[in-house]
Amino acid sequence: MVRFENVGLRYGMGPEVLQDLSFSIEPGTFQFLTGPSGAGKTSLMRLMLLSLKPTRGLISLFGQEATQLDQDRMTALRRRIGVVFQDFRLLDHLTTYENVGLPLRVRGKEEAVYRAEVVELLKWVGLGDRMHAYPPVLSGGEQQRVAIARALIMQPELLLADEPTGNVDPTMARRLIRLFVELQRSGTSVIVATHDLSLMDQFDDARRLVLGEGRLHIYE
Repeated sequence: MVRFENVGLRYGMGPEVLQDLSFSIEPGTFQFLTGPSGAGKTSLMRLMLLSLKPTRGLISLFGQEATQLDQDRMTALRRRIGVVFQDFRLLDHLTTYENVGLPLRVRGKEEAVYRAEVVELLKWVGLGDRMHAYPPVLSGGEQQRVAIARALIMQPELLLADEPTGNVDPTMARRLIRLFVELQRSGTSVIVATHDLSLMDQFDDARRLVLGEGRLHIYE
C-alpha cells in the first residue's frame, strides 16, 4: 500500500526534519503514528498524500513509484486516499449533510443513491441532529467529526487522520477509533496520528510508528 525507501525531507536549506525513513504499510492494517510535538508527524502524512515531495529517497503508493508521476496520475492516486487534517477544509456555504456528501456528488452519484449512507454515518459520529447546520455554527469538535465523516464516505483504500480525536471527549474519541477499526477490517489501511497515549493503550493490537528526532521507530 505504502513504501518508503531511505526518505529524507528538509525545508529550504535547513537541516533534514525527517531522515532515512524506510518502512511499509500493508493493505488492511491499522497503525498509530505518534511522537512529540514538532517531530514531523504531519509532514510524514503529507509525504504519504504526495502534497510534499521528499528531498531524497523513494515513495511508492499502491504499487507505483509516486515521486515522479505527472499531475493527472498523482491526482488519481490521491483519490484513493481519505484525509482528515487539522484544518478541516469544510465549505461554509454547505450544510453538514452536503459537506459529507460532496465527494460522492463530485463523482457523479445521485443523491437518492447516497442519502441513506450519509445520514447513517452522521448518526454514527453523533451529528444526526446537526445535518442541516452550517460549519460556522458548529463547534470545533463537531467540525472535526464532519471532516471525518467526509473522509470515510468514499471508503478509501488508505485513510490518513491527523489528531482526529483532538477536539472530542474521551467517549467520542473511542467511538471514532472503533469506526476507523471497522473501516480497517473492511480492507482500508488506516494511519492515525495522535498524542493520546491512553487512547492508544485501549487499542494495543495496533502497530505504533514513533517519530523522534527525525527518525522512525516501529513497534509491532
